[in-house]
Amino acid sequence: MAVDLKSLNHNQLNELISKAQVRQQELRKEKVAKLREKIHALIKAEGYSFDDIFGGAKGGKTRRSGGTVAPKYRNPADPEQVWSGRGKRPRWFNDALKAGKKEKDLAI
Repeated sequence: MAVDLKSLNHNQLNELISKAQVRQQELRKEKVAKLREKIHALIKAEGYSFDDIFGGAKGGKTRRSGGTVAPKYRNPADPEQVWSGRGKRPRWFNDALKAGKKEKDLAI
């Protein structure tokens, strides 16, 4: 199928481009589906399940559950205020550093 691009006006070219992009996406989806089928068939032929190979989640990566982290630093002025060392520094930590303390002075 040969299309004479020089004979098309601006609107016709834009329409052709958008149709070509849609078709390109369709072809990509078909190829991905065929590849997915091949992978599942190979896994099954080897006697494994998808979860055996890729771990419990089908989507790929899984997020870790947000477990509690032990505190690393304690506020000397208020011992109930602690910080694990992760995330944004608490105000008391920054204030202590500005006052001349070092991180190791605040460590538990």
